[in-house]
Amino acid sequence: MNASWKKGFLAVTGSAALILAGCGNDSAGGDGDNEIIVGGKPWTEQFILPQLIGQYLEANSEYDITYQEGLGEVAILTPAIDNGDIDIYVEYTGTGLKDVLGLDSEVGESAEDVFNRVKEGYEEEFNVTWLEPLGFENTYTLAFTEESGITAATYSDLAELSKSEDLVFGAPHSFYERQGDGYDDLASTYGFEFSSTESLDANIMYEALRNGDVDVIPAFTTDGRIERFNLQSTEDDMGFFPKYDAAPLVRMETLEQFPDLEELMSGLAGAISEEEMIAMNARVDIDGDRAEDVARDFLIEKGLIEE
Repeated sequence: MNASWKKGFLAVTGSAALILAGCGNDSAGGDGDNEIIVGGKPWTEQFILPQLIGQYLEANSEYDITYQEGLGEVAILTPAIDNGDIDIYVEYTGTGLKDVLGLDSEVGESAEDVFNRVKEGYEEEFNVTWLEPLGFENTYTLAFTEESGITAATYSDLAELSKSEDLVFGAPHSFYERQGDGYDDLASTYGFEFSSTESLDANIMYEALRNGDVDVIPAFTTDGRIERFNLQSTEDDMGFFPKYDAAPLVRMETLEQFPDLEELMSGLAGAISEEEMIAMNARVDIDGDRAEDVARDFLIEKGLIEE
């Protein structure tokens, strides 16, 4: 168990136990013969993706799907899938590499190399494997509003400004806890000297930025609010962040229990472009549509399920 998320897991054990107690599953990952439990993290994209996977499986198989969206970040989801409380969820390769496995990344390392390393590491450590990526990457960009008066094209530009200007950095609490690709390592690598930091829910940090409560946030590149809110993004010019390709994680015991599952899931490989994920996120975050409706519309439009 990697020390970084083990520490986080211990900190949230109480809440996680309450959540997962509701699952009532056995060690095989489900309390029904055909049950597959799909989990997710507590932010928009991670509410859409469980629905997308679950509805796709429901429409193309006899599996009974149980949804456990919004369970938590890797400190909760990694032990949950390791223990069989959930069977499948979508993770990002860079998160698995640095935050869970505690491995270093190399500047310019290819997406394929990162994927192969996390796949091997999860299979050895957790008996969990990575299926083929969904087709999009969701990485970070340090963002600010056009009205802020900030002029910066790169992280290095922002770092220089942070040494002379009164700039407040806002990010989800988990970003400050991440080891290897979180705030402390980012600040150390670039020399950021923000005047203060704020811990914000991932779903409201964009409003905090628009309202001027904070000056800079680590925005998700697939978040539709970057374009809709006309946020200015910056380039990770030192290659601090690794690749963050989204891919389904699944328990290897689950694949053994359901031999056709891996082939069935291959129908989602490469099915979602970055632009399509941005559009789906925007429908939920800005237009107020339900995640399950957005996922269903996408599957129908792509011909992956019937209307």
